[in-house]
Amino acid sequence: MLEKKTITCVACPKGCEITVEHDGDEIIDIMGNACPQGADYAKEEIIAKTRILPTTVRVKNGALPLCPVKTTKQIPLELMDQAMNKIGKKEVEAPLKVGQVIIKNLLDTGADVVATRDLPAN
Repeated sequence: MLEKKTITCVACPKGCEITVEHDGDEIIDIMGNACPQGADYAKEEIIAKTRILPTTVRVKNGALPLCPVKTTKQIPLELMDQAMNKIGKKEVEAPLKVGQVIIKNLLDTGADVVATRDLPAN
């Protein structure tokens, strides 16, 4: 069944309104993207939605009780709840450095969870 879906692209700062005409997972046409990344983003939104996951992790003996973290690459949207549960159970010892791996290969996605700031110990 042929469908049209309009999405706001987040691949670059322009925020194009992209219209995708598709039949299930088959892309028929993509309109409104100002850059090639927009077309790629639109395809992913129809076929396999993914996102970078930014959140926080609990820290023992740190200057702050939480440290911001993110996945090193996009993970499937349908795994977000499981990913949040796993990250929510994790507690790490301070100090932490930007880019330090907190969880390796989160849920077998190939994405690591890394610290996004330095966090000194108390």
